[in-house]
Amino acid sequence: MVPALRYLVGARGRARGGLFGGFRGACGPASGRPRPLCGGGRSASTSSFDIVIVGGGIVGLASARALILRHPSLSIGVLEKEKDLAVHQTGHNSGVIHSGIYYKPESLKAKLCVQGAALLYEYCQQKGISYKQCGKLIVAVEQEEIPRLKALYERGLQNGVQGLRLIQQEDIRKKEPYCRGLMAIDCPHTGIVDYRQVALSFAQDFQEAGGSVLTNFEVKNIEMAKEGASGSIDEMKYLIVIKNTKGEEIRCQYVVTCAGLYSDRISELSGCTSDPRIVPFRGDYLLLKPEKCYLVKGNIYPVPDSRFPFLGVHFTPRMDGSIWLGPNAVLAFKREGYRPFDFSATDVMDIIVNSGLIKLAYQNFSYGVTEMYKACFLGATVKYLQKFIPEITISDILRGPAGVRAQALDRDGNLVEDFVFDGGVGDIGNRILHVRNAPSPAATSSIAISGMIADEVQQRFEL
Repeated sequence: MVPALRYLVGARGRARGGLFGGFRGACGPASGRPRPLCGGGRSASTSSFDIVIVGGGIVGLASARALILRHPSLSIGVLEKEKDLAVHQTGHNSGVIHSGIYYKPESLKAKLCVQGAALLYEYCQQKGISYKQCGKLIVAVEQEEIPRLKALYERGLQNGVQGLRLIQQEDIRKKEPYCRGLMAIDCPHTGIVDYRQVALSFAQDFQEAGGSVLTNFEVKNIEMAKEGASGSIDEMKYLIVIKNTKGEEIRCQYVVTCAGLYSDRISELSGCTSDPRIVPFRGDYLLLKPEKCYLVKGNIYPVPDSRFPFLGVHFTPRMDGSIWLGPNAVLAFKREGYRPFDFSATDVMDIIVNSGLIKLAYQNFSYGVTEMYKACFLGATVKYLQKFIPEITISDILRGPAGVRAQALDRDGNLVEDFVFDGGVGDIGNRILHVRNAPSPAATSSIAISGMIADEVQQRFEL
């Protein structure tokens, strides 16, 4: 391995099967600001693992943690293409701990979100990670929204969301003095947290249990090892070779991919199907000026449009005391296109040629135009926000950060709503589990998802 490869190793430094003996990490506590990554600048003593997780976001790190806690005798590594962990979807979301009200009853999203929220609150308490259970109001501001609001309330009850209640105008004002609405769902168990801090805590748990993290490792190819002349134990046992863009190699027995924005491409690299394709949607946030943050106490959400997986522009308090307004949902012209003019010809051609985007755009043309208009003209977004808090003016807001959602789309132009997990066929396909579609509420559900992934890995790979 090249010495420049950033290499992070478990704090216990155990030599399990000859792997990673003698190195120790130096992680700080989980509380407070997200801490820097442990270690760095080391080279690996060996390049072989029993299991490799591709992707160092919150789902990949939670899964790595779950696997090593369940199988402490196995050597497990995480590969991340960036120099830091959890910097894309995990580090660019609104930080909401969702209650599970929105999702289709009996779906994985509904089940894992309700379970995951409870597990996440418990984990944060155990680790001393700051969070706020500030609650949420889903507010109907127009009469025609009320039937949808009531249907959403019934869905939440079916999903087992605790504490839900329908409230009228007077109670809306008690919870949010500056909010106007005809009726609302009160979701008291909704909260906020810094998800990157949670993800780094998962990484710390993983490393302290003996797991290893390699950053600056962008996967370029996944293939079966060719027969070697030496016939060594490593060559016979670790049959999968993962190569990066620098020509470095990792060998392993099994692979779990949690690649987010690149989940379809990583699947292709392994010889598995590229469907469903990932289409990136950028979500731009606005910021409420500090002197106006008193206008918002907790999360305030609109009644969602059931045709789309996006929840609409909402008011979200943050752990640092700021208030985010958003996000919108517009097509990104680059998979990591956090700025409006970020562009990748490869990504655009991939979206147009290989996904069902054209069909989606045709079916939802007016919605797309509206979102683009609001993204370009601040006044349009402010006018929408004033339906909920009339006191907000254009002088009260600033442009803020943006995130990119990895939305799976099938070739018929249908947005894939639920989580998707699959493998493949043949020698490699039987040794790989792909986490193909894990958008919101994946961060909320991360601990619950990781348990399901650990179950699937154990069964699929007969561990």
